[in-house]
Amino acid sequence: MTTGRLMTETPAPGHAPTGIDGIVSALRTARHGWRERQDAGRDVERFPSRSGVEDVVALVAAALYPRRLGHFRGAAQEEDRFVAAKLLAALTALEREIGAELAYWQKDVDADFPPEQAALIARLFGATLPQVRELIDSDVEAAFLADPAARSVDEILLCYPGAIASLHHRIAHELNELGAPIVARMISELANERTGIDIHPGATIGRQFFIDHGTGVVVGETAIIGERVRVYQHVTLGARSALGTAPRSPRDRFARHPIVEDDVIIYAGATILGRVRIGTRSVIGGNVWLLTDVEPDSVLVQPEALALPRAEGRALRQELEGTA
Repeated sequence: MTTGRLMTETPAPGHAPTGIDGIVSALRTARHGWRERQDAGRDVERFPSRSGVEDVVALVAAALYPRRLGHFRGAAQEEDRFVAAKLLAALTALEREIGAELAYWQKDVDADFPPEQAALIARLFGATLPQVRELIDSDVEAAFLADPAARSVDEILLCYPGAIASLHHRIAHELNELGAPIVARMISELANERTGIDIHPGATIGRQFFIDHGTGVVVGETAIIGERVRVYQHVTLGARSALGTAPRSPRDRFARHPIVEDDVIIYAGATILGRVRIGTRSVIGGNVWLLTDVEPDSVLVQPEALALPRAEGRALRQELEGTA
């Protein structure tokens, strides 16, 4: 039978395995080699669960917005009870995921994490949620003020990619600051998958942040964004290699992303790299490539496209198409 051949086929020397047994053996070799190089001493049997982290975000969102995101339909006097139940479930699940992350990091510290560390981080995170709610509210309000297409703040909260990414980032940033970077990064990647917006949880972002459209926006780990900043799709706040300096390890933590001051607007496709500072109230036009500081109240734009007279335009088109 074919199944039998698959189980027993042995590859010729120098060839890739084809039978199941050969593939399993080759995978075991690759797995053990990886563990020897990367995972020695780590408790890889305990690691934050992606689905578990996703559940935490859903529970936290329900506690933050019980009627809009939690689907609560009861009487007003029951709303606090609903929020308490969601919050308890969220923090309990979060403690479990953080505990798994701390177990993973155990190899990198000199002493054991105290047993109550995960619970402490979860409680401290819970204490930040009123502030998180206020920040998300400010982002939603900024979007409503800036986008005439929006019919209501609820539409923005429920539908706008920028608001969805903002909610995830506000949650992830607090967890990153409290010492759960893997759980935080999982949350940011959930937003990235859903919206196409990639904000590192380490980025610091002020109030009333509005990402319009959003697809392709990238904000790096050490970026600092002030208040009332607006960015459009395909904007990158990234890092660049420091030419002429000593090479750095990828693990080095240093300030390498832009600082964007208050009331800045960055239009679609702009790329801003390195630890540059964009001064307050500046406007960065579409597709601008920027590696240097910008003074406050500046406007940087690409040259406008040239509109040819009709006859010249027709002649150029014929030339390009090879029909002249």
